[in-house]
Amino acid sequence: MAELHDVVFDCGHPASLARFWAAALDGFDVAPYDEAELTRLRENGIFDPEDDPTVLVEAPSVRPRLFFQLVPESKTVKNRVHLDLRCHALSAEAERLQALGATIAAEFEGHLVLLDPEGNEFCLMAHSNA
Repeated sequence: MAELHDVVFDCGHPASLARFWAAALDGFDVAPYDEAELTRLRENGIFDPEDDPTVLVEAPSVRPRLFFQLVPESKTVKNRVHLDLRCHALSAEAERLQALGATIAAEFEGHLVLLDPEGNEFCLMAHSNA
């Protein structure tokens, strides 16, 4: 039986989109670069992690990880996979995400559709009281 390992985002700038999602999700961080990884990047002509074509976001003992990979083509249609986020205070969390670079695309009773900095849709809803 297969297990979910990563959710992969095709994007124009992996480092900045990875930072957005690491800041948006509680307990997640961009995976640190050790010397071996920095050496591997340099061997591939990449001298700044900001230019890394593949960036991982993870949380300790949590799956799935979020993996951001450089794809030069721009998004042309609605994304077919999105993340659903839950929070305790919908308006406060929406404000926090907007400060990170998200925009509100649509508002519905009890949830919002937002766009990350590269235009990928995700949903934000309040925890139910039930």
